[in-house]
Amino acid sequence: MMGPGLAFRLPAALSLAAALLATPLSASSSFAQDYPSRAIRIVVPFGAGGPADVAARLIGNIWQEKFGQPVVIENRTGAGGVIGTLEAAKSPPDGYTLLLMSNTQTANESLLSQQQRKYELMRDLVPIAPINYSDLVIVVHPTVPAKTLQEFIALAKSQPGKLNYASSGQGTPYHMAGELFKSMTGIDVVHVPYRNSGEARTGVISGQVQMMIDAVPTMAPNVSAGQVRALATTGKTRSGVLPDVPTADEAGVPGYEATIWLGLMAPAGTPKPVIDKLNAALNEVVKRPDIVKLWKDQGAIPMSMTTEEFDKFLRGDIVKWGNVVKTFAEKPQ
Repeated sequence: MMGPGLAFRLPAALSLAAALLATPLSASSSFAQDYPSRAIRIVVPFGAGGPADVAARLIGNIWQEKFGQPVVIENRTGAGGVIGTLEAAKSPPDGYTLLLMSNTQTANESLLSQQQRKYELMRDLVPIAPINYSDLVIVVHPTVPAKTLQEFIALAKSQPGKLNYASSGQGTPYHMAGELFKSMTGIDVVHVPYRNSGEARTGVISGQVQMMIDAVPTMAPNVSAGQVRALATTGKTRSGVLPDVPTADEAGVPGYEATIWLGLMAPAGTPKPVIDKLNAALNEVVKRPDIVKLWKDQGAIPMSMTTEEFDKFLRGDIVKWGNVVKTFAEKPQ
């Protein structure tokens, strides 16, 4: 039978335990209310001038006005996005270091071993929200004797291993789109990875390589200038920016589809109220009419999700690209 002393102390003990349990949540909520109180750093693991860098700087400028704090964009390139991703993953989980990522990171989960990456995406980082997605465009240097996608496929099949295609590095959307294209058409073209998309773009414009699959927003001006020839775009429907260019499906590769999408993540352990605040701030940006129009004119489509929806999206994309990696890894090169 419980004595009166113990009966009296038990509720007090329970109250103390409840108070202790509530403290982290209260502190976290208070921290989120005051956040940000200093500069935010967005690590971009890709080169300057590419879609990720451009999106990061746009978001950074808007957030500086919204939050009244500097937003610093830091390009940490190399190793197909691994160097910058690892830098963000190892940063303090306080909301002041964020990662601007893409399907490069989800592809790398199966393309590279954990030892090569030294991080696991869904363990070491947490989703904030997606930003936008863009269709890609398959282009060749004007000296390539192929006016259509089917002509290029026939040319590549007649010269196995003789033609090259550029990408911004191993595991990037441009590389994965190229390998998917090779797998679906049975051609043998050699992958030439550059350090970033700008250098890869220069490679195909200068004729160092014959072909590239690049984001519509960044390559469309070069198509218009006649520096490259567009053979097909990679979306389900034609691009509003390049309406005269057929989709790959229309051009004779049924079912071929590839995009580049962008998103934000933070180091694992970042307080949930801070993640929620950043999710709301990012969704506010991508829904702004002026931003929607700006991106539409460039060929990019805004994406808006909750953190939970983005988490599900990321896990699905890891599985998707894992299947692609398995397919082309099993094919003779």
